Amino acid sequence: MEAPTKQVATKALSLFEEFKNFAFKGNVVDLAVGVIIGGAFGKIVSSLVDNIIMPSVSVVMPGEASYKDWALLIGEKKIPYGAFLGDIVSFLLLAAALFVFIVKFLGWIMKSKASEPAAPPGPTKDQELLTEIRDLLKQR
Repeated sequence: MEAPTKQVATKALSLFEEFKNFAFKGNVVDLAVGVIIGGAFGKIVSSLVDNIIMPSVSVVMPGEASYKDWALLIGEKKIPYGAFLGDIVSFLLLAAALFVFIVKFLGWIMKSKASEPAAPPGPTKDQELLTEIRDLLKQR
């Protein structure tokens, strides 16, 4: 009875080791940090839009209510479009910030790395064998 228990324990330990190797690879941890920072950045952009940009727009636009109360009345139906406009502005600001960071900042980094000449990869085992065969045939 101890053999199956030992096999289960060994498989569980092996599974744990595989998971640990996967979860603590640099890429997974970097991705997790990026998601957390992205969420925090999204909240900052939402706050900027909700508390500064859209209230400033509502000062310029005619009307007494805040932009979140803006609505279109069709018959007896109310279609609130103010909050939607706020979400659009939030999205555009977030997209612009990501564009500047990814394309301009990281693109600049990629260009500087691309300007460095890359060392050509060495021949593969197959290529080495083919070279040896070619050399032997030339000797005949």
